[in-house]
Amino acid sequence: MTQRTRVKLCGLTRPEDVDAAVAAGADALGFVLWPGSKRAIDEQRLAELCARVPAFVTRVGLFVDADRGVIERCASCLDLLQFHGNEPPELCLGLGRPWIKALRMRDGLDLPAAAVTYAGAQALLLDAYRPGVPGGTGETFDWSRIPADLTKPVILAGGLAPDNVAEAIAAVAPFAVDVSGGIEVRPGIKDASRMAAFLRAVRRADDERSGA
Repeated sequence: MTQRTRVKLCGLTRPEDVDAAVAAGADALGFVLWPGSKRAIDEQRLAELCARVPAFVTRVGLFVDADRGVIERCASCLDLLQFHGNEPPELCLGLGRPWIKALRMRDGLDLPAAAVTYAGAQALLLDAYRPGVPGGTGETFDWSRIPADLTKPVILAGGLAPDNVAEAIAAVAPFAVDVSGGIEVRPGIKDASRMAAFLRAVRRADDERSGA
């Protein structure tokens, strides 16, 4: 039986967008705690938004080489930590929360070796590489670079949108997909209709893979 593709909608900044993401059927909601992002929120806003998320929807906090104290304070609102910087595995392991490691698909990246290095991660999130930008580029990468036998579940990110996510799922068969810019009116402001369209496209792709 084909496993369904999980969906994370990331970069949420407004209560109404949290509500729309939940209504659309998202498995996980992402909140950006990196001040350099146009989608960044502060700790108070994080607490307010996370309080709206019902049971069985995962609250994910995105960090980029953040101070340990910041991560620990935010972690009380979160179910899963997402590390997008140069965080060593020892830091990721020592925070008392499940975590995932984002890797940017630069030339020469050895994914099997990275899977060993970050063996404690729940999954690897694979994103497009642009120098100096830790994520959220809105760009895709060559999906064929992902080994089919990678030892960690793959969360596919980078330039996904309602009109290409089915193609991505057919090509990669990832455990999950992650979208931010592809469901926005502008950075941090989500479009409820695009969120719903993204989830529908994922479901259709899963139906096609399973032969339904």
